[in-house]
Amino acid sequence: MYSLLRNHPEPTMEKILAALDGNLCRCTGYRPIIDSFSAFSPECCLLAGSGKCCLDQEGKKGEEREEDLATEPKRGDRMCSGLCQPEEFTPHDPTQDYIFPPELMRMGEENKERTLVFNGKRTTWISPVTLQELLGLKAKYPNAPLVVGNTSIGLEMKMLDTCHPVVLYPARIPDLHLVSMADNGLVIGAATHLAQLRDILLNVVPELPAEKTKIYCTLLKQLRTLAGEQIRNLASLGGHIVSRGSTWDLNPVLASGKAILNLASTDGTRQIPLNGEFLARVPEADLSPKEVLVSVLIPFSEEDEFVSAFRQAERRKNALSVTNSAMRVRFQPGTDVIKDLTILYGGIGCTTVSAPNTCQTLRGRNWNEQMLDEACRLILEEIQLSPSALGGKVEYRRTLLVSFFFRFYLEVLQGLKCMYPSKYPGLPKENLSALDEFHDHPPRGMQEYQDVDPQQPFHDPVGRPIMHESGIKHATGEAVYCDDIGPIDRQLYMAVVTSTRAHAKILSIDTSEALEAPGVVAVVSAADIPGENGNEHEKVFAEDEVVYIGHIICGVVAETYELAKEATKKVKIEYQDLETILTIEDSIQHNSYFSEKKKIEQGNVEEAFQTVDRIIEGENHVGGQKHFYLETNCTVAIPRKEDDEMDIHVSTQDASSVQQLVATTLGVQSSRIRCHTPRVGGAFGGKSTKPKFFASAAAVAAHKTGRPVRFTLERDADMFILGGRHPFLGRYKVGFMNDGRIKAVDLMYYVNGGCTLDDSEMLIEYVVLKSFNAYDIPNFRCCGHACKTNLPSNTAFRGFGFPQSALSAEMWVSAVADDLSLPHDKVREMNMFKTVTLTPFKEEVDPTNLVVCWKECLERSDYHNRRKATEEFNEQNYWKKKGIAIIPMLFSVGFYATFYHQMGQCWCFVVELKWDKDFTPRCYRMLAKFSGNVSSQSLKKTRKANGRTGGYFANMDWETGEGHALPYFVFGAACSEVEIDCLTGDHKNLRTDIVMDACYSINPGIDIGQSMGEAGLFLGSSVFFAIKDAVAAARKERGLNEIFTLDSPLNIARVRMACADHFTEMIPKDEPGTYKPWAIDQN
Repeated sequence: MYSLLRNHPEPTMEKILAALDGNLCRCTGYRPIIDSFSAFSPECCLLAGSGKCCLDQEGKKGEEREEDLATEPKRGDRMCSGLCQPEEFTPHDPTQDYIFPPELMRMGEENKERTLVFNGKRTTWISPVTLQELLGLKAKYPNAPLVVGNTSIGLEMKMLDTCHPVVLYPARIPDLHLVSMADNGLVIGAATHLAQLRDILLNVVPELPAEKTKIYCTLLKQLRTLAGEQIRNLASLGGHIVSRGSTWDLNPVLASGKAILNLASTDGTRQIPLNGEFLARVPEADLSPKEVLVSVLIPFSEEDEFVSAFRQAERRKNALSVTNSAMRVRFQPGTDVIKDLTILYGGIGCTTVSAPNTCQTLRGRNWNEQMLDEACRLILEEIQLSPSALGGKVEYRRTLLVSFFFRFYLEVLQGLKCMYPSKYPGLPKENLSALDEFHDHPPRGMQEYQDVDPQQPFHDPVGRPIMHESGIKHATGEAVYCDDIGPIDRQLYMAVVTSTRAHAKILSIDTSEALEAPGVVAVVSAADIPGENGNEHEKVFAEDEVVYIGHIICGVVAETYELAKEATKKVKIEYQDLETILTIEDSIQHNSYFSEKKKIEQGNVEEAFQTVDRIIEGENHVGGQKHFYLETNCTVAIPRKEDDEMDIHVSTQDASSVQQLVATTLGVQSSRIRCHTPRVGGAFGGKSTKPKFFASAAAVAAHKTGRPVRFTLERDADMFILGGRHPFLGRYKVGFMNDGRIKAVDLMYYVNGGCTLDDSEMLIEYVVLKSFNAYDIPNFRCCGHACKTNLPSNTAFRGFGFPQSALSAEMWVSAVADDLSLPHDKVREMNMFKTVTLTPFKEEVDPTNLVVCWKECLERSDYHNRRKATEEFNEQNYWKKKGIAIIPMLFSVGFYATFYHQMGQCWCFVVELKWDKDFTPRCYRMLAKFSGNVSSQSLKKTRKANGRTGGYFANMDWETGEGHALPYFVFGAACSEVEIDCLTGDHKNLRTDIVMDACYSINPGIDIGQSMGEAGLFLGSSVFFAIKDAVAAARKERGLNEIFTLDSPLNIARVRMACADHFTEMIPKDEPGTYKPWAIDQN
């Protein structure tokens, strides 16, 4: 953002979003970041210039809400919107911006004409300044890669451990940056960055006749979504071309446009075409080892020529394509007879592939439906995709081959109609919607919360949106995280050796070669643990057996991390493979569970099934999800000089358990271990149970060496070793009446816990306890198992089982509505809790605010009118469909043990003792950070009881399936509307309305974030069911009226293949069991 503001002091929202693309942010930070930076943009306020302000929303809304919640004490009548007021910000003064360091500028100028050479231990980096010097170096080092942005070679060196003894950096050579206009096209230097290429084309296109710029416009289209702005600023055109990644988006376009590569070597210069053979790395069409790509000629397009490009990724921006394509057709002048045709696809094989035979066959054909049918058949015959292809989604990718060509066919027809209006007819109405592609626009949103009472003292912070006490430090980068701690005197670094087998006995471990490696001080393993190796469920280091790929076996401790990592490759381990269980289905077959079945039940389910009008049965799957917090797991263990004491700096959500496990591992009292966690660095549950094992491993190394040890997991290792959200399988049987009333539900739920217990038993208990979501079912039974498999141990994850469980509940309610052809919102509403009643585990629930949230969401979202508009849209569009869904939520807060909920008493007691303006804000921020919603409820009780409360009583008896398992409930509802592309499976979220019962908000700034975080996470399923609604509309139009199931994650492949049509029917299908799939479904 600094660079953006230096270059564009008043950026558009589009530029702000582009600059933020590719940036990671903790938790729910994206919206406030965008809100804050919007102050720099002239587009910052939706009502700018209208004389109105979105903050002025007094009166009716406040009265309605107060009337609906009449039992609640009166707060302020004013509804506030937004958490910061950009108009109150200090004006931006460009003269106060940090300047680029003059010393670096001076050094750059001094070395401008000088060849730079940097020598590393394994690689020499050479930066020449002239083309002739580069050609000489390439002749001397023919296998040395040329690197400009290092966006491709750098990944290979890091991820694949590729080593290049010499690397050439040609970015300072002027000849490689030249841009010129030739008679037949535009010549672009090979070292031109992709962002520069975009700017060049934006300047060139308006200056040329439209018929000459078709290829340039197509390149600009792909450049909008190719990676993020940071990558586009680094990656070069030449690197993009020569690296020839299968999913690189520009290469098919350049090949279809018949681009020419200008090469040079010490032997002279030559030109080669950038075509399918070059992209396939055919030796005769490729560069020789001594040649350098100097520039690229991108020819002008011609009048009777059409060029289009397509890409489909899991998300539209900053993601590699699943499949991309470029197509070009040139007609005989004034006709629709094909003179030349080029078709290329990326993401189908290891390189970009072409369809020359198809193109040759179609030359001379008219551009009509007969040609389209034959082209689709020929493409599927010529371009084969193995059922075991890398990346999976095989049938989806086959479908895109013909879906993309169909869209190209329509675009060309539309172009012919524009060129010769009287000669060619317009497109059939049903096909017009296939032409439009989705485009991202700046998000627009509004957050409303109830203001405090006007009479509330100014020094009372409760209910006011107060900034986090570390907010400034986070924004400026001054906040210190665990891995920001500087090197400690004599510090060592540890890298770990992990299992390459899913389940095996360890026959031998040979560390002799690793110990002889440079800089290695020690190798630590289970044999070096002075106390206990972990606990009854999980070990710090594997001993006799490994139970998943990634299981830590030993650690290499060295003077630097690089030396430690390199030495891990020299540890030799011999295994004896054992039987492996990977999926939930495998676990069920082998009866592999962590504990006994969990069960809740009310009414008589069997009898109820005998009295209902209809019964349906089905199942649904919810996939896992990897943790991707900001800071990876990090531990610094510092041994003290006496009494076996040790300081542990660790990023964790549970410092107490770290202290306890480190102490038992070292065989000392817990008081000897001091744990420090200044900041967690993001966690979402991923740092609740696992950091204690990493900390214990580092502590063993520090104990053995007597020196401080830093153990930081790199991102890939962190994701590899740790599990994440539990994959889920739900099986249901539902009995209901013809009017939609559900009378009986019988559920069997499973989660894939991975290899160790972790939090899986508690999680399956929560899955069972929350299995009914917001629905009052008189006869209800739910049983659950946590499956034991040979996968990384799955752990806590935001929502803790509720998203999987509640999504399944909405699936069987949705199935009832589908079976009866009734509106989904009506079926949901008639089965919701409405009066005070008992849950299936006999805890009382008062759903008053659930009903309020539901009604308010219906009203605020204008659901019924938008439902009608959606249906009208779907009647008029065949290839685009809209869907809308509204989902209720009953979220139960907390854990089923009283001690979890007594913290509110402690903090509230402190508040009562010292109530002053200096202390109170900090106290409440600490309270909010620790306890969130529970503390909010405790605060209400505290004020009523003069600061005295024992917290919340909670318990659960799993023998009887009854108890007061949860302290209280939070209610909410969300409505989402989406539009899907039936040809690709892409979707766009058009609007989401969320209404949350926030009770007494201690800090609206936190609660608004949490509404989009923990409690409100499940409400994102409204998008899932809106997509399902749109898919249902597509299927109905195609005559497919049967009930269908969509599993989560609802990716582009599942959406596209569910929108069945003649393209999905024509692709070849592979029988399961006749091939080895690329990956195993871990559900």
